Order: sequence, then C-alpha cells, then structure tokens
Amino acid sequence: MFIMTKTVTEILNTKYPLIQGPMAWLTDAKLVAAVCNAGGLGVLGTNAGQNTVTRDATENAERLRHQIHKVKKLTDKDFGVNILTASPDEKIDDDPFMKGFLDVAFEEHLKYYVVVGAPNEAVFQAIKAHDGIIIFRPMTPTIATMVQAEALGADILVATGRDEGGILPAQEYGTFTVVPTMVDAVSIPVLAAGGINDKRGVNAALALGAQGVFIGTRFLATKEAPTAENVKELMIKSTYHDLTQVSASQRSLKTGAAQKLAQDYQQNHDGPKMDEAINALGGLLPAMVKGDVNAGIITSNTGIDLIRDIPTVAELIDRLMVDYKN
Repeated sequence: MFIMTKTVTEILNTKYPLIQGPMAWLTDAKLVAAVCNAGGLGVLGTNAGQNTVTRDATENAERLRHQIHKVKKLTDKDFGVNILTASPDEKIDDDPFMKGFLDVAFEEHLKYYVVVGAPNEAVFQAIKAHDGIIIFRPMTPTIATMVQAEALGADILVATGRDEGGILPAQEYGTFTVVPTMVDAVSIPVLAAGGINDKRGVNAALALGAQGVFIGTRFLATKEAPTAENVKELMIKSTYHDLTQVSASQRSLKTGAAQKLAQDYQQNHDGPKMDEAINALGGLLPAMVKGDVNAGIITSNTGIDLIRDIPTVAELIDRLMVDYKN
C-alpha cells in the first residue's frame, strides 16, 4: 500500500523525521523547544513542566497554556501537544481534561497533535476542523487500529514495540516485528518507537520501512530534560539487568519501591492492581521528577545499556541523525 505523497519532514516542517515522545511529567518548554531548534518535533506531555498533581481540569489546561507560551518564547518552530483518547466512542465533552487540552491548543493555534490511545473519530474531526496534523500512536499497535486511524484522517502513525519505556503495548511485538508489519498495512508514513537510543537504532528503523523515529527514553538523559539530575546519573550507570517488571504494562529500574512492586506482581500477576498501586505512589512524579529514587518507579526502554552520557538535545539529535539523508 506504499503510495505516500509527502515525507515526514514535509508533514512536520522539520529538518529530521524525528518526534520527541510526550512522556507525561517528563517534558517541559525547555526540552520541547530544544528538540524543535535541533531539527525535530518537540511535544508537550500531559503534565509538562509540573511537579504537583491537580484534579482540576481547568487548572490543568491553563498549566498547558503556560508551557505553550514558554515554548513560543524559546523557539519560532512549530511544536506539538499530547492528547489522550481512552476509547473510540468517547465524546470530547465527556472528558473535561481532554476537552481542556484541545480547547487551549486550538486557542493557541497549535498545528501538531500526538494522539495516544484509541482512534477517536470525534477527536480526529475536531483537530482537522482546526487545520491540525494528527500523529496517532495506539498503545498497542494492530493492523486494524492503524488502518482505522488512517481512514479517519491520521497524517502519521507510530508503531511501538515492547522495547519502549513508559506504558508498554499489551502484546509481545518487538520493534523489529511491529514496524514492518504496520508499514505494509497502510499508505501514510509510519514512525518507529521502542528502544531507539543511538544512530544504529535510527538506521535500523529506516531499514525496516519506517519513515522516521519517535523517541522518548533517550531524551530523559539530556541536559535540557526535566528529569531529576540524580535519576539521569542513575540511568547512565544502569543496564538491562537493572530493570524489573512492576506490572503487566510497566517496567522500572530497581528502586526500593519498584522492587516491592515487582515482588507483589510476581505473586499476584494482577496487572491492573499493580498499575493502581503505581498510581497511588504518584507514578513517575516522586522518583523521576522530584528525585526521590526509592519512592517511585523509573521507567526506561530496554536499550538502557546504550545510554552512557548526558548530552545536550542538539548533540543527541546530531548523533541520532548523522546518517540521515533527506
């Protein structure tokens, strides 16, 4: 089905076919602007620039607006925002947090939307009505979901392997398996995600048929990232063997909290229960943002062995894309 007319760089108006994953708490204006200025597309996550939880949808949306204004002061390039969709049929008005994010993004004339979750027709239509570009990333990529998202108007799709950090796909597809499968199923560009930490990962993704890359974990250990400094140092000293499964959909470095969670998961094999326990601890906030490494989890992709320094974002992107030819 390979009949694509526009390249990723043409769609994104970037130097490189590279998108920085939104990563919830672990993005902010500084990181996003740095990615944009270095030739990629930076994306603000759902709690970008924050270190406290709010249950108020209006406050949450205004926090996003503040970060958008900060990005605009740091770059003249376009950037994106993360929209989470829980189900295909959910109405925008039924989710005040999603509605607040969309309203602010539309009011601020943002062009790029990284929609993560389900291919929701109402959300896609609203974004298109505001001349937005949709980068769609299902939590668990399947051919049916990718085809549906293309039919609904997605501009770029993201195929994520279980090599990734963050919330893992429900099936055991690795990046090398999922990327060519999804590329063959659709006619719009597909980006590879999961375990890409250096130029070899980028080159492999392109060789598999991806038209670009979607990278999260590697940006956590950069100078501009809001990741706690002690966590950055821990990441560059860690290896694959320092990771442990804390639920069916999450892994962590072996922090004090993570080891207890892993023990419980080995006993109960109850993924949803463990995800609730992780959320009760604060998710990524206590360890990765606040630096209390034993109070929460520290997520990473499985290629953590390849993360060995803390470069600037510009240095990292230069390394990642050194072999890329437009």
